[in-house]
This record gives sequence, C-alpha cells and structure tokens, in this order.
Amino acid sequence: MLKKYWYHSAAATVLFALMVMHISGAPRIPFIEEVEEYLYDVRLRWSMPNTVDERIVILDIDERSLSAEGHWPWQRDKLAELTNILFDEYEVRVVAWDMLFAEREEATALRLLDQLKKLPQADSMALDWEALDYQWRTDQQFADANIARNVILGFVFKQHVPEREQATSGMLPAPSLFAEQLEGMDLPLYKAEGFIGNFDALQQGSEFGAFFSYPRLDDVTRLTPLLETYQGDVYEALGMAAARLYLGNPPIQFQFADGEELSGLTLEHIVLGDKRIPVDEKAQVYIPFRGVQGSFPYVSITDVLHRQVTRERLRDKLVLIGTSAAGMLDLRATPVADAYVGVEIHANVASGILDESFMSSPSYLVGIEVMQLLVNLLLLALIIPLLAPIQAVLAIGTLTTANVLFNFYIWDQQQMILPLASVLITIALMAFLQITYDYFIESQRKQRLGRMFGQYIPSELVEEIDASGDELSLEGENKEMSVLFSDVRGFTTISESLEPTELTRFMNEFLTPITRIIHDNRGTIDKYMGDAVMAFWGAPLNDEQHAQHALIAALEMVEAMKQVSADFAAKDWPPIKVGIGISSGPMNVGNMGSSFRMAYTVMGDVVNLGSRLEGQTKNYGVDIIIAKETAAQVQGFKTRELDLIRVKGKNIPITIFEPVGRSEDISKEFAQDIDDYHEALALYRKRGFDAAQAIFQRLQDANPHMLYELYLGRIAAFQAEPPGDDWDGVYVATTK
Repeated sequence: MLKKYWYHSAAATVLFALMVMHISGAPRIPFIEEVEEYLYDVRLRWSMPNTVDERIVILDIDERSLSAEGHWPWQRDKLAELTNILFDEYEVRVVAWDMLFAEREEATALRLLDQLKKLPQADSMALDWEALDYQWRTDQQFADANIARNVILGFVFKQHVPEREQATSGMLPAPSLFAEQLEGMDLPLYKAEGFIGNFDALQQGSEFGAFFSYPRLDDVTRLTPLLETYQGDVYEALGMAAARLYLGNPPIQFQFADGEELSGLTLEHIVLGDKRIPVDEKAQVYIPFRGVQGSFPYVSITDVLHRQVTRERLRDKLVLIGTSAAGMLDLRATPVADAYVGVEIHANVASGILDESFMSSPSYLVGIEVMQLLVNLLLLALIIPLLAPIQAVLAIGTLTTANVLFNFYIWDQQQMILPLASVLITIALMAFLQITYDYFIESQRKQRLGRMFGQYIPSELVEEIDASGDELSLEGENKEMSVLFSDVRGFTTISESLEPTELTRFMNEFLTPITRIIHDNRGTIDKYMGDAVMAFWGAPLNDEQHAQHALIAALEMVEAMKQVSADFAAKDWPPIKVGIGISSGPMNVGNMGSSFRMAYTVMGDVVNLGSRLEGQTKNYGVDIIIAKETAAQVQGFKTRELDLIRVKGKNIPITIFEPVGRSEDISKEFAQDIDDYHEALALYRKRGFDAAQAIFQRLQDANPHMLYELYLGRIAAFQAEPPGDDWDGVYVATTK
C-alpha cells in the first residue's frame, strides 16, 4: 500500500507542477488551451439569455437594399440623406458605421460643371453655380450631415505593416485619451503600427471615430480589445464608443486589481460613469453574446430611405450600420456560430456595456484554480487508492461532477470565468495513471503474489492479499499462528494392499478433499509427507481467528473421510481414517531452505508439538487432539480434556483436549457424560482412584471408549502399585 501511495503521490506532484507551469504561462500547453476554449464555448452557449436587445438596431445593407438602391458603394449624397433621415425624422441617439470610407468619391458631374464654368457664355447662363457645385460635391454633403451629430466613423488599425507598404492613409479621429492623460500609467495595450482612416474631409466633419479591426484573429473570436494605442494615444473600439456615446459620453477611467486608480498595477476594469467593464491587462473583454445571430433588430436600410419604418422602431436607439449582403459579408467564427455577421459582434459589446453583462476573469482566480488542483490531486492520491475499482470510478465521476457544478456556479452566479480544463484534464490524467497502475503494475504484482503463494494457499486468498494492497514478504518473521498435522491410520498396511497405480489414485482422492477443506478455511498448505499433510493458519495473510479456522478444518476433514471411505468401498479399497493434531502459539514463518531449494514453512516448538499431538490421537482413540492454547482460542465448541502429558522431547507437561463437536450439537446426555468424565479425571489426579474408577467404569459400560479403558487400566496399575509421593498426575508419553 505504501508503494501504491508513493506512486500516486509522485504522479500527483508531477501533474500539479505541470499544471502550475501552464497556469503561470511557462510554458502554456496548447492542448489545455484548446480544451479550455471548447469548455468556454459550451458554458457560453448554455448561459446565453437568448433575448433581443431593442435598444440597439442594426441597419442592414442587405440584398433587398442593394436591389432597390443599386450596387455598393452608393453615392455619398445618399448616405448624407440617410444620416439626415435617421437624426431628423427618426431621432436616433447614436449612429456607428461598421465600414470604412477611405477614398473620395469620383464625381464626373463636378468635372463637367468645371468645364461649363470655363465657357465664354457661362456668365450669361441663369444658373446657381454655387448650388450646383454643392449638389455634386457628395463627399462634402456626407461630411456636413455628420457635423454636430453622434456619428461614429469606423477605421482600421494595422498591427503589422509589411515592408514597402504605406503605414498610414486617411485621417485618424481625435483619440479617446491623449498620451499626456496616461502619464504615470503603464498600460500594456495593443499597439498599432499603422492605420487606414477615412478621407480627411469626412473625418474632419465627424467628432467621433473608433476602430473596428481586431489585433489578432484566432479561428474563433471570443475576445476583443476595447482600447488600442497609436503613438501613445488611446483609441476605443466601435462597440465601446457607441455605448459610451449612448450613455452621454462619460470619461474613460481605469480601475486596477486592488481597486485603486493607480499605475503599475494590473488593469481590471474600465469605468464609464456608473458602468464597470471587467477587462484583462490588455483591455480585452469576453464578448457577451446574447444569443445566436439575430439577437438585435435588423432593419433594411432601403426601408429607412423610403420612410417605411415606424418612428418608434428607431427613436432614441443606438444604430449600427453594417451589411449582411452576399459578397460584402464581414463574417467571423464565434462560439455561437461558424459564420457570424461582424457588426453584430460590436452590437453585443455595446449591449454588454449597457447591461454590465461581461464575464470577468480577475487575477485572484489563478489562486482558486491552483487550490482546486491541489485539493483534487490530494483527494485522488490519498483516497482513491483505498477504494475498489468500481468505487474508484464512482468517486472520480463524483469529483468531476462536483468540479463542473462549482465551476458553473461561479460562472452563472458570480459572472466569472474560472478555468475548468486544467482541473478536468488533471482528474482525467490522474484517473488514467491510477487505472494504468491498477491494471498493469498491479497485474504484475498479482502475478508475483500468485507465484509466491499460489502453491501454498487458495487463489481466493491470493486475490484477498492483492485487494488489501499490503506488500507481503517471504522473509522470516515470528507470529501467533496455528499448525495442523494430519496422518492416515494404518497407511502402511493400506499401501501394501494396493498396486502402485491404485495407490497413486487412492492418495489423490483423499488428499484432494483435505486440501480443499484447508483452503476453504483460509489455511496454507505447508507440505505433503506421503499420506500426511501439514498446514498452518495466520500467514502469509494475518488471521486473528487462526485457531478457530484450523479446528473447523479438522472437523470437516474427519467428516469428509467418512464420505471418502464410503466411495472407496465401492472400489474395493480399504476405508480411511485420519488422526489430526493442532497446536497454537508463536512460531517462525518464512521462506526457508538452501540456495538450491526454498520452502515457505513454519518452525518452532509449537510446530513440533502439533506433530506430537497428531501422533497421540491413536493412543487416546480420538480423531483430533488440540493443545490447551488452541482450546482457549476457539469459540462455540465443546471440548473434553484428555490428559496432562509430557510429550517426547518436552519437559514441561501440557494439557491436551479433544474437540467433541459444536456446543449446540451436543446432546444433554453426552454433555452430562463429559461432565462426569471431568469429575472422574479430577478424582484420578487427587489419587481418589476408587471413586474415579467407579465413574470411568459406569461411562465405559454405557458408551465404551478407548479413553475410559485407558484410565481404568492406569487406575488398576496404581491400585496394585500406588504412585510415589512425587506423582503429579502427568503421563509421560514414550512415543511420538
């Protein structure tokens, strides 16, 4: 088990270090980032409100508008007319153009007008040359329509300027924040290297401008910057500019991670009046998609030009002008759709600012993520190894579910993006390593256990040893155990009456049930010695009830031999009867032998005693003899004290017992006979030979037994020749 814990702890430590390195960004692991992006998309789609924001309207240059008004680009006087209609007739609050007017319009009429002015008769023509000139200066009309109105013109920032390409063209609007306003602030915003602005006259007529480009275009657009810098000045994104103008154009303020407006700290919020926008250090936000495309009202631009839209549909609205027409599509892949109209991304940003519905990712979430990893790895490393495979799978599933539910709670209730991929991948990897250990390394361990103990104990115990996870050794150790010896009575005579092949079958057929009984009762076969069997309990797996299991096995062996004898009779084989001795106590157990051959066995005085007890069974006419220490440990059995003897090779006398059966199976008459026997035995040891003889004789007459006959013989000898004064009632066994 310690080795298993070491393996899991080492795996957990490596995974924790790897994930902390990823979180800290040194290095970032692409696979984890991909999974995190996928899980972000899942959570986003799950939590989207799927409602329509009526405050923001997308004025769409759609197929119907192009069919009605002609192909794009339209003349600028049409755009001027559109602007006048929106503000004068529909009373919109803000108009933001998600498109660029980089070049002046080529007006053939202006060139013709210039030629007419040069004619000699030009002065005599009754024409308002100034009015005609303005009529055909469509760029100027469009520029004039934007003056003193909340019109935001879009422009494009270049993040990289290729060699031989002009860095700038057109004109930039006034920045949202000048460089001097940022003095003392170190904001790591995206820095543009160039731009494509609107043509000068148009931008000069418009007070507001904002970029609608992206500093980096991933496969899927999830983040977008609200601010970028160019030559030290700060410019804002189209969605933010539109929302800020809609809110009354509040100033842009910054909040840092500790909540104070200080420099040198991590940017955490952009503040617009009472609106707080959570951003990362580069002023990026997670786009708060309201739903699939169509989360904002779309109005065909031709319907506005022809006054076919109700006034209330546009009044006081934030209008974003973009296109969904084929061939003009500004499509981006987003978490909610593979092809999403770009103008609606700006609409979602503006809506998120108005509702303060942005998801945040504050810096302290890193600490929570690391703590999550640590807790999960500790649980996996310390608890899972204790569980069975099915329990481990359920525990891992429960742990995964708990992490997902916690993450969704943080997402839904706190509006924070707590990373999930690192935790789930860690759990998955740890589970994989644990399964690998269990099914590969553990299988090797199981094979090793099988090789070590399979020849001694049943496969069920090998599996139990494996399930316990304990590292077992064949090294010698001293343990409290029980040992059993069994031997067939009169085997020499039996063997002489059988042919060699018959003798082999004979032995196999009685040793097989004996072995099965020992295995069924958790015993370990030590060795076969011809017709004799030696077994022990308490090793290699600890067994607190070793004496109980050994005695049960002995009783079952005696009963089994009765059935075996009946089967043998049908084959004209002689009946079989065994004698069994059991002793319990401390003994040495381990792999013992020589460098040529080893055996897993037990040694010690207690083992020798067990062998001596088996040899005494024939002297007392009983099937089983157990030592006093064994009798003291068994429960539920009735025993009969046989004698106090000094076996061969031992100077200290021992008390031996016969287990006569389970207590509940003993009849009252037999129980009384045993009590009477114990009374006679006590009288015998006190030299009350006459009284003892009377009881033994009565018992012998009622139920003849070799044991009663043995004591009657001893008493007769003592009556003829009384024992000396030093007689202590101990019988000295002269044979094994």
